[in-house]
Amino acid sequence: MKILFTGGGTAGHIIPIVSIVRELRKTSFQNDLKLYFIGPKDDFGEVLLSQENIKIRTVLAGKIRRYLDWKTAWHNFIDVAVKIPIGVIQSFFHIFFISPDLVFSKGGFGSIPTVIAARILFVPVFLHESDVAPGAANKFLSDFASKIFVSFPKTEYFPKGKMILVGNPTRKELIYEDKEESRKFFNLNSEKPVILILGGSQGSQRVNDGILDILPQLLKDFELIHQCGENNYQTTRGESKAVMKTEEEPFYHLFAFLKEPELKRAYASADLIISRAGAGSIFEIAAISKPSILIPLPEAAQNHQLKNAYAYQEAGACLVIEENNFTPSLFLEKLKTLFSDPDQLKVMAEKAKAFSRTESAKTIAGCLIQYLNEK
Repeated sequence: MKILFTGGGTAGHIIPIVSIVRELRKTSFQNDLKLYFIGPKDDFGEVLLSQENIKIRTVLAGKIRRYLDWKTAWHNFIDVAVKIPIGVIQSFFHIFFISPDLVFSKGGFGSIPTVIAARILFVPVFLHESDVAPGAANKFLSDFASKIFVSFPKTEYFPKGKMILVGNPTRKELIYEDKEESRKFFNLNSEKPVILILGGSQGSQRVNDGILDILPQLLKDFELIHQCGENNYQTTRGESKAVMKTEEEPFYHLFAFLKEPELKRAYASADLIISRAGAGSIFEIAAISKPSILIPLPEAAQNHQLKNAYAYQEAGACLVIEENNFTPSLFLEKLKTLFSDPDQLKVMAEKAKAFSRTESAKTIAGCLIQYLNEK
């Protein structure tokens, strides 16, 4: 049994594939499985996929940039007229020689050449869409798909007959319930509530700046674990040291990036999570049953983060603060209101658990195995 995965551009496309692969490895067919990945070169993705013993093939891939100027128009032309066609040809030959039984696409610009080539070679394609508002790549490729797995009940655009509601695959390894051990791991010695701030790599500096603006006020009442993003670490570190008093420093734990062993303990330690509203983040927060405040990235394509966030808030699991409202006074007010009402935090945690679909990766893996058995 040969399964070919594709997707690309961000960790949000790779991590769900890792989750599905781990579930496939648990099935009775694990010894018969041969797993491959085709996508654009991505060092971070290659590390994660290689750890799962997935054979990787790289191809060229292009994307459409939405901001308009003459340079962007030229780059779009090169991508559409040159890179994507070359990527399709490269994918065609890879798929021809691999001869997969099916292709699973996680979406993103990196998936386009592989899915087109698979269609040409009559290889069945399954898509997964993480967001309420599908990305341009999955909209384009949806006609090629046999089935489309979706994360949110009110996913837009796709025909209902093709959709299967499964949630977004998350790593079960992140569900870690030893809060005491986790607090020791981060040297959390105070009795203050712990807030975990997840600033992703894209657009996180604005969230970081908002936190730094009120850092001394926050540290009076809370202990913080702050993932600020690799590109923002040095700036955030310098600015935080400039505004903190020496006696406040033990309550502020700054990280550029939290790897899986660290992230699961950060989740376990947290009483509240502050995050952007990517589907991967939302479903991880839901899986660990934690209350959250979501700050959608306003530049997200199709405004998908805003729609994701409000869909999650509608379930009662979070509060949404749009970035143009993310002011120090409002943010502090929201925090104080939440922590003055422990029952509300408890209800949000319960609603998060009800929203989560922790078996998503297992469900998708089961569907793929079932299809291969019936083929």
